[in-house]
Amino acid sequence: MSQLPARRFPFAKLAFTRFGFGRSIFAKYLVVLFTAVVVPLVANGATEAWFGYRDQRAQLDELLGVEARAASSRIQSFIDGIRDQLGWVVQLPWTPGAEERQRLDALRLLRQVPAIVSLTLMDGEGRERLHVSRVGLNRSGSGIDRSGEAAVVGARAARRWYGPVTYFRGSEPFMTIAVAGNRAAVGVAVAEINLKLIWDVISAIRVGRSGQAVVLDGPGRVIAHPDISLVLRGDDEAVSRPLSRLRDVIRAEGGGSVIGRDGSGAAVIAALAPVPGVDWTVIVSQPLSEAFGPIYDALWRTLALLLLGTAFAGVLAIWLARRMTGPIRLLEQGTEQIGAGRFEHRIAIGSADELGRLAARFNTMAGELALARDRQERIARLRRFLAPEVAELVDRTGDDSVLEGRRLEVAVIFGDLRGFTGFSARTPPEEVLHVLDAYFAVLGRAITAHGATLISFSGDGLMVLVNAPVPRPDPGRTALALALAMQEAVQALVVEWRARGYAIGFGVGAAMGTATVGRIGYESRFDYTAIGPVVNLAARLCAAAEDRQILVDAALAGEAPAWAEVTPLGEKPLKGLTDRIPVFAVARRGPATDPGAP
Repeated sequence: MSQLPARRFPFAKLAFTRFGFGRSIFAKYLVVLFTAVVVPLVANGATEAWFGYRDQRAQLDELLGVEARAASSRIQSFIDGIRDQLGWVVQLPWTPGAEERQRLDALRLLRQVPAIVSLTLMDGEGRERLHVSRVGLNRSGSGIDRSGEAAVVGARAARRWYGPVTYFRGSEPFMTIAVAGNRAAVGVAVAEINLKLIWDVISAIRVGRSGQAVVLDGPGRVIAHPDISLVLRGDDEAVSRPLSRLRDVIRAEGGGSVIGRDGSGAAVIAALAPVPGVDWTVIVSQPLSEAFGPIYDALWRTLALLLLGTAFAGVLAIWLARRMTGPIRLLEQGTEQIGAGRFEHRIAIGSADELGRLAARFNTMAGELALARDRQERIARLRRFLAPEVAELVDRTGDDSVLEGRRLEVAVIFGDLRGFTGFSARTPPEEVLHVLDAYFAVLGRAITAHGATLISFSGDGLMVLVNAPVPRPDPGRTALALALAMQEAVQALVVEWRARGYAIGFGVGAAMGTATVGRIGYESRFDYTAIGPVVNLAARLCAAAEDRQILVDAALAGEAPAWAEVTPLGEKPLKGLTDRIPVFAVARRGPATDPGAP
């Protein structure tokens, strides 16, 4: 059966024999590439109209719905913000002499909330005690009985009350908000709100190039519109009727987006979202010509691609398949050589296309693998004898001349545990090692984060160097930040240790000055360290430091930034030093976060 086409069509037999169909990667690439170009284009052209419309409609549903909900949320926040501000003026009961305090609070509220036009405060019996207004006369102590008004009754029943929208002089929309206090004696605050300020929220909403949002009240009148002149026309039915009809259509469809006409009669796609509590509706719309424009553009592009792709798919597939088979074989051989560890192997492909660049990248990768192998071996040898930071520096510079002895200004930090000797004498060795592991782990993270160098550690103590061999732009400030970070990190562990009954503390000493830094040792073993009076001084300060203390010399104390609090402790005698040394204690000022630390 498989030979039937060849017997009937000699040309097909020749093609299969000539190009190796069914036997080589060439034939597979030819078939796959031709199919990958032609079939998707044909399928895309046949289904573009339906799927494009459906996807675009889904995107519009989501976009319009999100914009409507966002606008509703902003308007609700606008109203809730005013309501919350009103709540502050009904916190305290009316007492003799309270009118002046309430008057000042009311005036302050009008200054803070521009949307409030007037504010009336009633006492627990519903009698007016104060009335302030931007457009009318203020009243104080009128005693008018307002207990039967809808705003007062509604606020007492539900703690808050929103009145219907009214139009001042037939143009500007207003609304009444009433808020009752948490006790009957506090009374009720009633405010008249100018809703024209909602225009700021609505005018900022843009869907595409010309989409917009409007707000309708319960009867369907326009409260907010990007065109403020339409809002000032009040309850003009010529403006509100089309929008009210569009709102009714969306509600009848059960939500989502619908196609209808806006206030100007243009065809639009629109969605809505209610504003909770006030029976308002936000409608977000976009013109149909703009909303579905991408679908028509996509159909024309698909048709053009279909014609061009069908014409050139066969030629392109054959050309690409023939160009790929040879380089692929070379790449296959190269990967075998690299896998065997022969990183000196290179691939020779002369083309300048992706396969040529791939070969060049392959050769570059082989060279980098060889360099990485040599580098890892060199760093591994260095790490056996040097601190990790020093080993990395030697590797970056390419030689070890940076380790030669030289004079530098450095900051030296010593730290060790208090009470560790007694703790280790009465604690099982495995628990001692567990404590030390956690201790050095947190200190190591702090040292690495601040770019310092761990010179040595022995038992429960360690020595850290700042500004050598890796230079720091501000070694004093870095050293203080590191000392504070070390103390805070270990104190977190101290809390856990003391909860387990371990009487351990942690002290830190630091000093800054000139020292001789470099490597020291013999032919088979070298260490990088610092030598000089500043090292001895830092060690003595550490020995004198109590738990939670950071003791520094005058040089470091002078480098303290604003976030560090420096306390002079006077001149103290330190063991091993003939003169009394000015000593300073350093602590963090404010929260345990260093805003200026590296």
